[in-house]
Amino acid sequence: MLSMEYIKRAINAFFDFLQGIVVFMSVLVMVYLFIISPQEINGASMDPTFHNGELILTNKIAYKFGDPKMGEVIIFKSPKNKEIDYIKRIIGLPGDTIKLQDNKFYVNGVPLDESYIAPEVMTQAGSYIAEGEETIVPEDQYFVVGDNRPHSSDSREFGPIPFEDIIGKALVRYWPITRAGLIIPATYTGF
Repeated sequence: MLSMEYIKRAINAFFDFLQGIVVFMSVLVMVYLFIISPQEINGASMDPTFHNGELILTNKIAYKFGDPKMGEVIIFKSPKNKEIDYIKRIIGLPGDTIKLQDNKFYVNGVPLDESYIAPEVMTQAGSYIAEGEETIVPEDQYFVVGDNRPHSSDSREFGPIPFEDIIGKALVRYWPITRAGLIIPATYTGF
């Protein structure tokens, strides 16, 4: 027959274990809500940089301590449906002058060297920015584009995105394992 002392110890151990699980799960929820969250790439708007079905981690606190920078890949709420997240690259900061001319973006008069885009990819104008027309990025907004221009709904269509719609900065690709690693922002000469 089991002694009462043994039963008490077993119950205490169970509740200690349960308390540890609750604390661990609470920490995971806090991390997910406020620090880092997983995202799945849906669609081809960022090919060849990101492929459909890849999994990344988003740093949700990066822009609490610093401003978004050119070349960074960000996750933000869709301008048309805030329930949907988009992934795009920042090419224009607040106050920058953006121009699309002959298949090339110019920022403050300097052509962007976008080596992450295949040479045969055409960058067409959209309903927000017309060919040869300049636009100034408003204060607290960012001009974002997909790397796969023919298959990307981006600032060419819906205009710059407000800072408050940015969820975070793409930090790490963790799936597939063969492409896992840190997500390095593009660098541009002349900026």
